[in-house]
Amino acid sequence: MSDLKTAIDFLKSAGTYYLATCEGDQPRVRPFGTAHEYNGKLYIQTGKVKNVSKQLHEDPKAEICAFKDGKWIRIAGKLVSDDSVEAKKSMLDAYPNLRGMYDENDDNTEVFYFDGAEVSISSFTEPEIRFCI
Repeated sequence: MSDLKTAIDFLKSAGTYYLATCEGDQPRVRPFGTAHEYNGKLYIQTGKVKNVSKQLHEDPKAEICAFKDGKWIRIAGKLVSDDSVEAKKSMLDAYPNLRGMYDENDDNTEVFYFDGAEVSISSFTEPEIRFCI
């Protein structure tokens, strides 16, 4: 299994992960649920009107954390906005429940991908696994 698939499968099986961004000197954390592979990268989705979008445009450094079955994953790196209709459509096709709120052709839907993220999978009983995606 590829490292990218390992990371995405973990996030999807956890269901909810937490995304941390910065707003000036104040960390901000919120639950997320989208984790999608597109063009060999890990993508997430949000709305341009949300504070998380504004924070990522101001400072693209972010970290994801999720916990499942006694293990946790952390993914840290820079999130890059991809404004292509194809990337947005791919995300919304993978998460059709979002189509009630978002459309790839609206001015609100936004997808970001991790560029050169560091990943660690840890537990209290097994050695830590580290890789980059």
